[in-house]
Amino acid sequence: MKADMMSTFVSFFFFELIIVTVTINVNISFSNGSSYVGCIQSERQALLSFKQDLTDPSNRLASWVGDGDCCKWTGVVCNNLTGHVVELNLQYRWESADADEMSMLFGKINPSLHNLKHLIHLDLSLNNFEGMIPPQLGNLSNLQFLNLSYNSYELYDENLLWISNLSSLKHLDLSDVDLSKASNWLLNINSLPSLVLLRLKHCGLQHFSQMQNANFSSLTTLDLSFNDFNFFIPSWVFGLIHLDFLDLNFASLEGPIPYRLGNLTSLKHLDLSLNHFNSSIPNCFSNFSRLEYLSVRGNNFQGKIPRSMERLCNLRSFVISNVNLNQNMTEILEILSGCVANRLELLDLSGNQIFGHLTGEVGQFKNLEFLYIDENSIVGPIPHSLGKLSSIKYLDFSFNKLNGTVSENHFANLTRLKDFDASQNLLTLKVNFYWVPPFQLESLNLRSCLVGPHFPLWLRSQKSLYDLDISNAKISDVIPSWFWKSLSQFTNLNLSHNQIYGEIPPLTDTSHISSLDLSSNKLSGLLPPITFDVNALFLSNNALSGSISQFLCFGVNESKSMEILKLENNFFFGELPDCWRIWQYIVVLNLGNNKFTGSLPTSMRILSSLRSLTIHKNSLSGITPFVSLQNCSNLEKLDAAENQFVGYIPRWIGERFPSMKILDLRSNKLHGILPVEFCHLASLQIFDISYNNLSGSIPRCIYNFSKMVTLNSQETNDMYYLGNRILVLQDLFLVRKGIDYEYSTILNLVRAIDLSSNNFSGEIPREVTSLAALQSLNLSHNSLTGRIPENVGAMRDMESIDFSSNQLSGEIPHSISSLTFLSQLNLSNNNLSGKIPSSTQIQGFDASCFTGNDLCGSPFPNCTVTFETPGPENGVGKDGNEHEVDWFYVSMALGFIVGFWGLVGPLLINRKWRYMYYGFLDRLWDKIYFAVRKYR
Repeated sequence: MKADMMSTFVSFFFFELIIVTVTINVNISFSNGSSYVGCIQSERQALLSFKQDLTDPSNRLASWVGDGDCCKWTGVVCNNLTGHVVELNLQYRWESADADEMSMLFGKINPSLHNLKHLIHLDLSLNNFEGMIPPQLGNLSNLQFLNLSYNSYELYDENLLWISNLSSLKHLDLSDVDLSKASNWLLNINSLPSLVLLRLKHCGLQHFSQMQNANFSSLTTLDLSFNDFNFFIPSWVFGLIHLDFLDLNFASLEGPIPYRLGNLTSLKHLDLSLNHFNSSIPNCFSNFSRLEYLSVRGNNFQGKIPRSMERLCNLRSFVISNVNLNQNMTEILEILSGCVANRLELLDLSGNQIFGHLTGEVGQFKNLEFLYIDENSIVGPIPHSLGKLSSIKYLDFSFNKLNGTVSENHFANLTRLKDFDASQNLLTLKVNFYWVPPFQLESLNLRSCLVGPHFPLWLRSQKSLYDLDISNAKISDVIPSWFWKSLSQFTNLNLSHNQIYGEIPPLTDTSHISSLDLSSNKLSGLLPPITFDVNALFLSNNALSGSISQFLCFGVNESKSMEILKLENNFFFGELPDCWRIWQYIVVLNLGNNKFTGSLPTSMRILSSLRSLTIHKNSLSGITPFVSLQNCSNLEKLDAAENQFVGYIPRWIGERFPSMKILDLRSNKLHGILPVEFCHLASLQIFDISYNNLSGSIPRCIYNFSKMVTLNSQETNDMYYLGNRILVLQDLFLVRKGIDYEYSTILNLVRAIDLSSNNFSGEIPREVTSLAALQSLNLSHNSLTGRIPENVGAMRDMESIDFSSNQLSGEIPHSISSLTFLSQLNLSNNNLSGKIPSSTQIQGFDASCFTGNDLCGSPFPNCTVTFETPGPENGVGKDGNEHEVDWFYVSMALGFIVGFWGLVGPLLINRKWRYMYYGFLDRLWDKIYFAVRKYR
């Protein structure tokens, strides 16, 4: 028995020894790479099927071919022991400045990926995948990491039901995937107990499912930013006590910030910015002792930064801009100057109505790199302790009420300063003429500060400066030659609104400048050729003169990249050169108020990108400008006022210019009719053809101007972004009551029609009253007849009406009294009659607005009515006896006579009474008619 047991033991011992030996040998062989296991055939085929649905412009998947080892393919990682694909990483990486979207993968996600049963890591982010996420991905039960984010919002899912099968998932990022139809997204994600990271940024989510607690209680990162919840912070968030990253930025959350948020004591990053929180800043923020980043910008907070926030000793970034703190700057610095000041690197207090002085305590923030206190009401001088901020890189004091002198002492230790903005203050920069700053700036903005009168010599030392704005800085000097030679380093340069004089030298550098603004100075001489590329060139409001041919036609074989060219208000003359074919990228062209002559060159028709053309106040002539511009289908603004153009308005105008918003042809020599096809300009919002020789009737199709029917207050003017500068693309001078009004930033909100001083005849079409958003209507000095449209009061936004010097008749409609915004009215010199409607608005106008008519009532003497009584009549009795009187007939006759002559007689005799009576009948009939309609 013992022998058998010993034999069994020995056998078992040797068996174990063999197993261990084999295992060791296998491990050694794998470690030496001598027994490498290639990829599995079925998984290779799944990857090839996945590739078939893709477009790969940059050939990123060139290695994915034939029967090759898929474990060696780009983005594929296999298990060394089993050969199974465990990782597929095709995330597009922006590894160089030359990278573009053509290096991304395009196409759909093939369901064949579900055959990669052992997949642990799947990353397809930052590509251009589209279509619905295949629900077969729910079969990847081993998946721990899934990232499908940022595929241009063309990837979508309607329920996320498949996600509930991925019970091992720890990392889920579906940012920028369209989940707007996935109503149960939260309930499905709640079945993932191992989840540690959840990012659903910009997914179109609109609501939360009813849920008190979350199963993914181990979550450390939650990003639900850029969605549209319109709800409070849901209660289940407060149970995620392990969270160290919470981003609810721009999520349309509302109400007060709950005190229970203070339960999340592990938070290091908290972003609640750009929501609708309306409480005071809660004291519970002081619970976040580990907090390093806090942003609450762009909310509706009430009150101030609480004292309790002085305990946030680990805070590195504090963004609390645009929340209307209305707090003293001294108090804020006191709160933050304790332990917070020791680590704070970014402080953004911009746009908060902060008042008071910037005190010396600002010097305690030794690690501060970014300080933004712009757009407040801070007063007084800048303290010298600013010079202690030796770590500062970005400093913005702009749009305050700071005053006093800034000297080199303020900058003594600011060796790391790269961006300084003190614009729109009352500061004076006073430094030694030969001062050499300790810093190398990249951006400098001193707009409206006193820098002059001399051009700042110290700029010569700034070799890294690419963005410079010293406009309106009272510089009265020539631009030195060394500065002209340094233009190659600039991207944006603004020297406008100074008193800079002299000539512009030939600019032959080969650099690229986004924006060069020398407008509103005293520059003179010719406009030289410019050989370098510039996107926007502003030379308006100077004394430049001569022809622009050498500028426009220089390098006729080279295409120019310029998009904005503004040369208005100079003394340029001569004909416009016919070499526009090299300027095909021009978007805005302003040549207004010069002395150009001749017709528009035919080469302008190739300017297919042109959106705004201003040529007003020149001596241009020839056929209407439409002929030379007929291929400029993107044209939105044409201002050709005060020239000498002749001809008709072509019938094809509405077809060729579908985007036209502003059309100003005032003071030319146009003739003919206004064709009905003109009404196809549905986007038109400003139309001025006054002071021409146009005739015929006003088209009734005028109601087609849909931009004049409704006004979208959210619509903004076209903007052009140049670095940190925003330019308004469209501006216009409108004439009202003989005065030029300039519109720029609010031009998109202006609606006006001016057909005055022509030969239009016929009636004012009643369809004009459908233009409810119209603000100014001028039909004066024509030959219009008939009545003022009865429903004129429906034009509720009307501010100015001028119907003077026509042949209009009838009464002034009573509905005009409902025009509460009306500030200008001229109905003089017509054939109007009756009583002027009574209202506070109408009675506020001067008598000159109504003269030349047959009107009464304020401001004229009131209309009065007197009745004539007929004399007695004799009658004859019914029996023929002349002495008998039949009193029935007598009374009937008297009643008729009195009634007829007492009412009709005066109406025949007195014209004013007649119009009053007919007006009364009209109003009575209107009341009866609308009452019957109401109860039908």
